[in-house]
Amino acid sequence: MELENIVANTVLLKAREGGGGNRKGKSKKWKQLLQFPHISLCEELRQTTEKDYSSLCERQPIGRLLFRQFCETRPELKRAASSSWTLWRVRQSLHGSAEYEVTPDEKRKECGQELIDKYFNPKVDAASTDLCFEDLHRRFCMFKPFNTNCAYFIVQSSEDHVPEVEEAMMAQCTERLQQEACKELFKDCTKLIHDYLSVAPFADYLDSMYYNRFLQWKWLERQPVTKNTFRQYRVLGKGGFGEVCACQVRATGKMYACKKLEKKRIKKRKGESMALNEKQILEKVNSRFVVSLAYAYETKDALCLVLTLMNGGDLKFHIYHMGEAGFDERRAVFYSAEICCGLEDLHRERIVYRLASANLTRVCLIVFPLCPHSPSLSLSHRDLKPENILLDDHGHIRISDLGLAVHVPEGQTIKGRVGTVGYMAPEVVKNERYTFSPDWWALGCLLYEMIEGQSPFQQRKKKIKREEVERLVREVEEEYSSKFSEDAKSLCKMLLAKDPAERLGCQGGGASEVKAHPIFRSINFKRLEAGMLQAPFIPDPQAIYCKDVLDIEQFSTVKGVELEPKDESFYSKVSTGSVSIPWQNEMIETECFDELNVFHHDGTVPPDLDWRGQPSPPPKQGLLQRLFGRQVSGLASPRKYRYPFTSVHTS
Repeated sequence: MELENIVANTVLLKAREGGGGNRKGKSKKWKQLLQFPHISLCEELRQTTEKDYSSLCERQPIGRLLFRQFCETRPELKRAASSSWTLWRVRQSLHGSAEYEVTPDEKRKECGQELIDKYFNPKVDAASTDLCFEDLHRRFCMFKPFNTNCAYFIVQSSEDHVPEVEEAMMAQCTERLQQEACKELFKDCTKLIHDYLSVAPFADYLDSMYYNRFLQWKWLERQPVTKNTFRQYRVLGKGGFGEVCACQVRATGKMYACKKLEKKRIKKRKGESMALNEKQILEKVNSRFVVSLAYAYETKDALCLVLTLMNGGDLKFHIYHMGEAGFDERRAVFYSAEICCGLEDLHRERIVYRLASANLTRVCLIVFPLCPHSPSLSLSHRDLKPENILLDDHGHIRISDLGLAVHVPEGQTIKGRVGTVGYMAPEVVKNERYTFSPDWWALGCLLYEMIEGQSPFQQRKKKIKREEVERLVREVEEEYSSKFSEDAKSLCKMLLAKDPAERLGCQGGGASEVKAHPIFRSINFKRLEAGMLQAPFIPDPQAIYCKDVLDIEQFSTVKGVELEPKDESFYSKVSTGSVSIPWQNEMIETECFDELNVFHHDGTVPPDLDWRGQPSPPPKQGLLQRLFGRQVSGLASPRKYRYPFTSVHTS
């Protein structure tokens, strides 16, 4: 039995390391799996794709890169595109975006002046600014290590002054910078350049081979996703409706976690709304502190959600299975700060999370369906607990399991007695109406448990009746040991206030109230939100932070439930294939984009983009493929899209 666990762990570790060799986990046939179609096969995409500059050239990673490549071929656009790209990154970084590193406060004014001199002041020579490519790349870019090709993202030659920005606007930027290095510093300049690029240059781009190449990438993105798209590895844990296992995309080598929702188990527990709710929320939330959805597909027996793989395990494992129960206060405070940021991102989308644990009660659950065209959502998690807080390779956390999360309409309250016993807030236990207060209560429970090594209202492995736990939650004050400093005790008490009106985070300021607590005085939240702070604990890359394979309890067989044709409507809403932005980022991060996105040096049109040519013949099938009629998944014919491109939301 021990041998089985050793083999499973060894195979997973080998996959995480890239499998050896130069392919980094990619299939031998990865280029065949990602072979571009002839442009004539993309005509339906051309007709259904909304011609929106922001979506095509800013929000979608591959679209952004291709538009830049197009501009680089046009001398009159090169400067504007370069400065636009730089300003966009600066503006994002000053917003504390989850996509880009934030310039430290003490260096922001210096950075702003360098950019003004570089792009908007014709009297300043680029050489005199003494800009360092590596420094600017490190300051603004996250996705790739620096190389000489990165230089054009940030710095151009001294000839790259942008004359479209008038001196008056440049003077206004300089004046604002001297007053305060605020996030809106380059707003007017950015708008001017983007307004310029989004008209005639964008129209020319839509007629270029670069946009045709974008359509080819979109065609690949929309290919059917099946179980054959992935390699499957060992079970990592259990979800509400099935197992969670590690998996790897054959074409790119990218590792993910596959959460399986057994169809019969969903039907028996009437969990269709819960499963669909989680899928819809995951594909719309874009946060460094929340797991993201990359693919959704179905098999004969299960619906599968392919999510961010968190190799560091969950907090429950670290609290109780890594030596003495609990963490030192510094580590607990760091995790609490990141959880606070994650809740802030969810609440900004008006989502209530509701942190919790194993035995869930669902009574009077009100779930508001997500509008696919809503510009912002307000979400409450409602099930925060150690099992749902995961660590990545670098020791940073992400919130997972959004099955009980719910959309909170602006100006309204919701009602639902859901969550995990011992983590549900008093107002949830009493079945009262609420908005985001249960999440802040659960953060208090988590902080307490991380420091004390046990939950505030029930002891580990000690059976207490549900009614008694709920009485403690409603009526009894938690007790504090010598493990708590005065600051930690203060924060826990403020988060665990029985009355939501008196609870920290519920008095109008939301996450900003919690961030302002003295316990976080050493945390620079701007840098934390940009991933620039080092975590107090770094997982061992050679360790597997989960139970042994045979110690993970298996699900029993579901009896008395039959799947029917009418269930297909629900399955089709969940199994929608690739999620646009994560898929495109995967192509870029795994270097598939760089290797495949090749154009002729002389500017001639490649054969697959030449309308006068014919589509390449399909590759020859092997004997077994011909006998059994199987196709390579990446080369399957284009599917009929369930949703047009215009309904795909990027953020």
